[in-house]
Amino acid sequence: MQMLFHCPTTTSRRIYVPQCVIICLVVSAYSTLFSPISIFSFILPLSLSHLLLYTSLISTFCLNTHMLTYPCPLSHPQTPVLVCSDAFRVFLQRHCPVVAEPFSPTPWCWGGRLQTLVRVLIKSSPQVDYRNELIRTADGGQISLDWVDNGDSAAYPECYSRPTVLILPGLTGNSRQTYVLHAVCQATRRGYRCVVFNNRGFGGEELLTPMTFCAADTSDLERVVLHVRELFPQAPLLGTGVSLGGMLLLNYLARKGSEAGLVAGLTMSVSWDTLESCASLEQPINRLIFNRHLASNLCQAINRKMLETVVDVDHVLKARTIREFDERYTSVLFGYKSCLDYYQEASPNYKLPRTTVPILCLNAADDPFSPKHALPVALAKRLPNVALLVTSHGGHIGYLEGLYPRGEGYMDRLFGQFIQAAFDHPGDLKGASVTLLSDGVSG
Repeated sequence: MQMLFHCPTTTSRRIYVPQCVIICLVVSAYSTLFSPISIFSFILPLSLSHLLLYTSLISTFCLNTHMLTYPCPLSHPQTPVLVCSDAFRVFLQRHCPVVAEPFSPTPWCWGGRLQTLVRVLIKSSPQVDYRNELIRTADGGQISLDWVDNGDSAAYPECYSRPTVLILPGLTGNSRQTYVLHAVCQATRRGYRCVVFNNRGFGGEELLTPMTFCAADTSDLERVVLHVRELFPQAPLLGTGVSLGGMLLLNYLARKGSEAGLVAGLTMSVSWDTLESCASLEQPINRLIFNRHLASNLCQAINRKMLETVVDVDHVLKARTIREFDERYTSVLFGYKSCLDYYQEASPNYKLPRTTVPILCLNAADDPFSPKHALPVALAKRLPNVALLVTSHGGHIGYLEGLYPRGEGYMDRLFGQFIQAAFDHPGDLKGASVTLLSDGVSG
């Protein structure tokens, strides 16, 4: 694994100093601009002297503990590693050529942590006008769907047959995330219809029951897919999920098998092994930069009035990491014996052999949320319907390139090309993803 996803090394430690400085500056700006509670809980709105002090202290700490180990990849762009069957590879290289293009991250934004942080700050937010729909669930709850019908589509003027892209955002995300907006733009410019599935409690809708969401529970996604298929039975439907949304999509595809109702799936920055992801996020610097902030966002979404009958809300609100939140809330709410049981059930890596729909999965080897040793390389090699595309750099939902990476990036291009390939060449895609089934290697 270490040889397969090799990141270039450096013989000089000088490169780490500016990266540490940039990370601290970015995190400080991020916490000041976007979070009511600083990522560094002990830092209130910063003066310049405070900013410089914390920058120097954390930079020194990182250097002395060798916590930042990603050098600046200025030497040459690197072609992503594509792990899949020969037939799937031929299909992707022919119809989705970006998989074979070298990826060169933004020169001043190297390393997974920095790519992850800077995307939130710098990525543009294209104008997208949604039509909202609320649908009810069997337990009395409701789900918020944001549609872009694309009624002016020249390529697909007939509404009933217009291809539809179902988008699943990440943890605490919704239809207003920059990566969702860019995906919608990629799809609509090709003439497709989009619908964003907002997890309960994060789409602006009222929470009607104590039930929310988790990566292992696919019941809401099943309800959404069935609803979309009932509305447009003649329109092909493709699912794409980002981060936790990708985990949910993969678990759904494994659960439903050939009855998934999707022509293809695309995931980006998925955490394949939840335990390994938690361990990575609990490393000191990742805990400081990412974990506490995400746990805070999860706690802010807690509806005390609705949930106080099923969990100890005060105890939940004291959670400072994602694992603590899942121990006190998610695993309790969804009836798991322990957080460990929930994490094992939520991990999509071992479920891949149960899937039959063609799936393209994008990950970065330097993703702080999904360590490279947990990527399902061996499974992707022998499953005919799975393609794993791994870049050396890119971070978590980052993939920034160019000197000023506000607009379209590598992940956006991959999304656009793959959905077009799936909709334009469904026969070729299906043939490529089932070629090996007759040889008995589907798992």
